[in-house]
Amino acid sequence: MEIGKYIDHTNLKMDAKEEDIAKLCKEAMEYGFETVCVHPYYVPLAKELLKDTNIGVCTVVGFPLGMNTPKVKAYEAIEATENGADEIDMVINVGALKDKDYDYVKYEIEEVRDSIDGKTLKVIIETSLLTKEEIIKMTEICNETFVNFIKTNTGFGSRGVSVEDVELINKHKNEVLEIKASGGITTFKQMNELIKAGATRIGTSHSVDIVTHMNCDCEEKCDHCHCEEDK
Repeated sequence: MEIGKYIDHTNLKMDAKEEDIAKLCKEAMEYGFETVCVHPYYVPLAKELLKDTNIGVCTVVGFPLGMNTPKVKAYEAIEATENGADEIDMVINVGALKDKDYDYVKYEIEEVRDSIDGKTLKVIIETSLLTKEEIIKMTEICNETFVNFIKTNTGFGSRGVSVEDVELINKHKNEVLEIKASGGITTFKQMNELIKAGATRIGTSHSVDIVTHMNCDCEEKCDHCHCEEDK
């Protein structure tokens, strides 16, 4: 298993500085991560730092609450891709989902999908806030809208991703839709369990710890790695 290719190496901290993004990109090059995931503000910087590599630049739209309007989300996505983003992770309007306004949720996804000229789109559904029935419904909507990935969590919800979340999505997704697991992933053991459950991409800010301590079985912070809640 080529672990690095599963990972979106992430820094979505509110106080992230240029030096932090430079470090993120350097680590991505050193360990061969699939992408770096940064706020839209840092997309041009990340694109420049990674210009001579095959590492993609991922950014977020409607993040982390998802309550922007579809047109605003689409504009965010357009600007991000114009600035060099290769992949877009958009947050759905969870309130609209809970109101069973499924047409609205489909519409906002399609607005973003159609605005990014074939770039990779991942739809963040925030499983920490959803019932099993709502997770299934969002999986069906992602099937119907032909997006690339369904993504489990922002990392800012009430809990991180669970194996059960991924297994449930995997049971109901079509053959094309992929799963990005994110939120609270701090160890190789967690990552491996999520991949076995069906995830093909992992979003984490603990990427370096994961790939350098793959034999560590700890579940909490230990002397070997910086296992703490992923934000």
